[in-house]
Amino acid sequence: MAFKLNSPTAYTYIANQIEIGANTMADSGPASLLEPRISLITLGVRSLETSLAFYRDILGWQPSSASSEDMFVFQVGKMAFSLYPLDKLAEDACLPPPASPAFGGITLAYCVREKAEVDSIFATLEKHGTTILKPAQEVFWGGYSGYFADPDGYPWEVAWNPFDIRPRNEAGDIILPQ
Repeated sequence: MAFKLNSPTAYTYIANQIEIGANTMADSGPASLLEPRISLITLGVRSLETSLAFYRDILGWQPSSASSEDMFVFQVGKMAFSLYPLDKLAEDACLPPPASPAFGGITLAYCVREKAEVDSIFATLEKHGTTILKPAQEVFWGGYSGYFADPDGYPWEVAWNPFDIRPRNEAGDIILPQ
C-alpha cells in the first residue's frame, strides 16, 4: 500500500491495523506482556574461572560454543544459564555490586525423578568439598531435599517432589497441570 507517512490515509491504515490487532487479542483471551517462560538466567560471579570449574568439573555442565572469554553459557533444558562477572552484570543492570555475597531472595532448584538421587548427588558434592547449606532430609511439604552453595554462595536446592512439581519426561522437564 502506497501513501504518504503523515497523510490521513496513513493514520487511518494504522488505526485499522491497531483495531484489527486489538480485536484479535480480545478474541483470544487476555494477552500476556511476556510469554510464560524464562530464556536465560545469568549469575554474576566474582571469579569466572572458579565458577566455570565448579559448573563444568563438579556439576558436569559443558559450556556452549556461544561462550566468550568473559561469559560462559550452558544449555540447560530449553533455556540458557550463564556466568558473567558480577561487577559487569551489576553495571549492565544499573545496580551497585554487592559488597559481599548475601542471600538475594532467590534459590535455584534441580528436581530429581527418584528420592535416592538426592542423597547420591549430595554424596558427590560433599566429596568435592562443596558447601552444604542444608543436608538432604524429609521436608515439611512432603518431599525430600537439601541445599548446597556454588562458589559465589548462590543456593541450589536438590529436591524430590512426590507431587506435581517433578520431572515428567526423559528430558527432565517440569510439566505442571493446567
